Amino acid sequence: MNTRHRFPGLPSPHPLYFLFVAAVALVAPLAHAAVGVGAKPLPEAEVLIDGTRALLDEKWTYWEGPRFSSSLPIKWKIVPDPIDGGTVVMTDDPAAGGGKYGAADIVTKKAYRDFRLHVEFMVMNPGGNSGVYLQNRYEIQIVDGDATMHGMGAVINETPSPYFLYKGLRQWNSYDIVFRAARFQDGKRVEPAMVTMFFNGVKIHSNQKINQVWGGPNSGLDGGNDGGKGITDTPGGLKLQCEGHDVRYRNVWIKELDLAKPNTSFKE
Repeated sequence: MNTRHRFPGLPSPHPLYFLFVAAVALVAPLAHAAVGVGAKPLPEAEVLIDGTRALLDEKWTYWEGPRFSSSLPIKWKIVPDPIDGGTVVMTDDPAAGGGKYGAADIVTKKAYRDFRLHVEFMVMNPGGNSGVYLQNRYEIQIVDGDATMHGMGAVINETPSPYFLYKGLRQWNSYDIVFRAARFQDGKRVEPAMVTMFFNGVKIHSNQKINQVWGGPNSGLDGGNDGGKGITDTPGGLKLQCEGHDVRYRNVWIKELDLAKPNTSFKE
C-alpha cells in the first residue's frame, strides 16, 4: 500500500518499507486473541494507567535526565476520552513546549526486566509525537505522519515503520509487546534486547533484536554511554515521552516475565 496516496504529504518510506508491508500481510491472519484495542489485563498483570490521577501519581514519576525541567507533582493532565467516555492521561506539560524531549517524560517508579506490555494511545493533532520506552532505553515510536525508520510503530531507527496499520488521528491505537532484556556475562553484553510486537492486533516485529539506545543522553538510560551502545545490566522503568504534543494514553498494563531463552513469542 502506498501511504503517500492515503496520507498526502507523508514523507517517503524507507526503501524496505514495501517489502515489510508484504511480509506483514503474509502473517496478518496470525493475529493473537489477547491483543489490540480494548485488550484486558492478563492475570497477575499490573495496571499502570487507568485514566485516574490517583494511579498516575502512585505508579509514575518524572524521569530526571539531563534535560529535565519540570517538577512534581506530575503536570500531565487527566482529560475526557473523546470516543468512549471515561478519562485518560494526556501528555501536556509546559516544560516540554516546542518538542523538548526529556524535559517532562514520565517513568514508572518500578523497574522491569522481561515483560509483556499493553499500551493504548491516541494522537490528537497532525505531527503529534510521543514514544514508549522499554526499560527507559529502547523507543517504540509514536508520531503522526512519519513512515520512515524513525516513524510510527518502528523500533526506532532499527525497523521500518508499519504505518499502514495506524488508524489515524483521534483514534485509539494499541501496542502489545513482549520484551526480553539484554543478557550479560562477566559484565559484557552477550545477547541484545529483543522484542516481539503487535500493532493494532497485527504482528509487525518478531524476535527483533535491539542494538542500542538512540537519541543521546536526553533519551533515556545508557543513551550517553558509547553513543548509545554502552548498554548496562540494569533494569529500567517504562517511560512515556512528552514532546509538547497532545497524545493520550489509556489501558496501560504490564506483566513481568522471566524469559530464559532468547525468544519473545507470544503465548496463548
